[in-house]
Parts: sequence; structure tokens; C-alpha cells
Amino acid sequence: MGLELYLDLLSQPCRAVYIFAKKNNIPFEFKHVELFKDSILGRKMPGGNNPGHSHEGQHYREEFGKVNILKKVPALKDGVFTLAESTAILLYLSRKYNTPDHWYPSDTQKRARVDEYLSWHHTNIRGKAGKTLWIKVLIPLFTGQTLPPEKLQEVMDELAISLKQFEEKFLQDKPFIVGSEISLADLMAIVELMQPIGVGCDIFEDRPKLSEWRNQVEEAVGKELFQEAHELILNIKELGNIQIDPQLKEHLAPLLRKMMK
Repeated sequence: MGLELYLDLLSQPCRAVYIFAKKNNIPFEFKHVELFKDSILGRKMPGGNNPGHSHEGQHYREEFGKVNILKKVPALKDGVFTLAESTAILLYLSRKYNTPDHWYPSDTQKRARVDEYLSWHHTNIRGKAGKTLWIKVLIPLFTGQTLPPEKLQEVMDELAISLKQFEEKFLQDKPFIVGSEISLADLMAIVELMQPIGVGCDIFEDRPKLSEWRNQVEEAVGKELFQEAHELILNIKELGNIQIDPQLKEHLAPLLRKMMK
């Protein structure tokens, strides 16, 4: 039994895992775990394969719980071994498949820089950028209510602080976070920052340093692979074509009510 990656490319961490595996020619079976009950009309897996309604199932289904009891994506299954959490999965793949050193450098100080960014990332870039999708698309989709513009502006102001810190602390005058080559830190950062782009919030506009870094990351990954991984988020308006599972609505209701305050 080969390597299986359980992913939905609407998810930022899933895109990081997908890009990393594809870029490094790691053989894997793509197990599509839709984060919503029904398929988006016209939604395709990378490569043009239609996942349909009978694929591996959604993250709250019992079958997926056997792979990841946390019921979150991404998840990895390698024979009988299973693993959750995107950073752990990326590190596992880098070690098992001996990927090029620049992704997670063997140099102690360079590796520490990757670790430093990944530690900061979760409550800053990840904690702020993803909210734009909820405010502009998901909350209206789940509740039928549009949030006031002030709510989005509040999130964008918070994100602007994190972006300033990202440029000044982590990028500085370097092409990439660690130096002259892309690392896992850059990969985790870019997938998050494409989330606002997908909902029409161009965070790269008027930020030349950040924009140049994005171009460098796309070049390092490969533009075709980058676009393939981000196709769903860049066509996020298609989410309006789905019908949400009532149980999923009920599960998310407390979170949605909190975000609407």
C-alpha cells in the first residue's frame, strides 16, 4: 500500500502539502476529502479528474476518522502509519524522501529560521488571512447573511500588521525567508496569503517587497503547479453552487455566531 494524502485544495495547508509532494516528485494517491457535503458543480481534482460524490468522503465521516481522529485535513497514510497536521506531514515527507536541503535546511541556524517562522505563522499570517474567506464567502453561504464592511476592514487592518512584521522581520531584503532559496516557511506563508486573493482582497497591491517575494515563490515552485494548486480558491465564487449539509451547518453554527459579533 503506497502513500495516500487526504486533501481538499480549498484548504491552505492542504495546498502546501500538495505542492511540496508534486514539486518533489513524491508518488502519492490523492484522496479527496471535501470540506462540504455536496460537490461544487463543475469542481475537478487536479489533472481534470472529477471526484464525484462517492469519493473518500468528508472529514466528519467515520471512514476518514480512521485516518485522522481529529477529522481535519491534511492527513497522511503511509501503509499502516497515519499522520495529521500539515507541518508534521511536510517534515515527514522531507525526511522520508530526502528532498533537497533548502526545503528544511540541515544547517542549524537556517533550520532555526524555518522553525521560527512556522512558530509565528499560526497566530499571525494563518490566524488573520483565512478570515477573509469566512467573512466574504463562507459566512454568507452558511447563514444567508452578509457581514458589514467594517468587519472585513477590521480583519484587513489586523492582517496589515502581520504583513508588515512579515516583511520587516522575516523577509527583510532577502528573496526568501531563509535566504536565497525557497523553504517550507515560504510555502506555508504563500498558500495562506493566496486566500485573500481568492476573495478579491489584493494584499500584494502597493506592497512591492511582498509582491516580488510572491513572484519568486511562484517561480521556485513552478507557475503551472502553483496555478493548479490554487485553481479552486481563485474560482471561489463557484461555492455558491453548493448546498450545505444541515449537520455541517449545525456543527459550525457556534463558530459562525462568534465571528458575526
